[in-house]
Amino acid sequence: MLVPASAAFATTTDPTVDIVDISPNPVKVPRGGETKVKIVVEASPDVDKVEIAVEPADGQVRTFVAKEIGNTEKWVYTVSFNGNDPAGKWKATALATDVQTSKTDSDRAYFYVEQAPAGKLDTRFRHFSANPESVKKGKKIYFAGRLQVNDEGWHNASGEKVNIYYRQSRHSGWKWVARDWTDRHGRFYATTKAWKSGTFKAVFAGNDELNGSTSGYEYVRVKRSWYSHH
Repeated sequence: MLVPASAAFATTTDPTVDIVDISPNPVKVPRGGETKVKIVVEASPDVDKVEIAVEPADGQVRTFVAKEIGNTEKWVYTVSFNGNDPAGKWKATALATDVQTSKTDSDRAYFYVEQAPAGKLDTRFRHFSANPESVKKGKKIYFAGRLQVNDEGWHNASGEKVNIYYRQSRHSGWKWVARDWTDRHGRFYATTKAWKSGTFKAVFAGNDELNGSTSGYEYVRVKRSWYSHH
């Protein structure tokens, strides 16, 4: 008797499963908040069900079961971490099942969880700008921004030192160019001379009470000093 090719395939192959991505990694959990982690799995076509379990690598704490949020071309799961979850190395285990044959396959992947230091408050740059966006070489670039701290809600951070860094276009290194201290409204201002086109960022290094933070990037185009529009 001839057996259809599809049936023959089903009886001679085993299901396969692979964890192809865990992001973000490391998982950085903010103080008083939570971070959602996405786990992406690839499985062979004969797989009907994939289960994901997440636990600390030492296996001594409760196990999470990830929630499935999609299974189109890939199986996608999500699980959330908060301040109650231990920092360190974690393990994700995927178990795939072919319901028709009851055959299974599994895969493991590891990632890390980082908790914000206890007792410190998170900070953020509510605003940062570098102006003008296009400037002649040797002229001034003006920086302005606002630093905030999360103390049961976002409030302006006063008296904190903010440094401004510059990265020239097509270069990887950052150089310090200016600094200022925030006023009672969390605002800071600084200037530097335009040299070459590049990107600027504001950085608060943090201290014993506050976590550090970095602003978004601001690009400034520097024109040759003799160039002008007519």
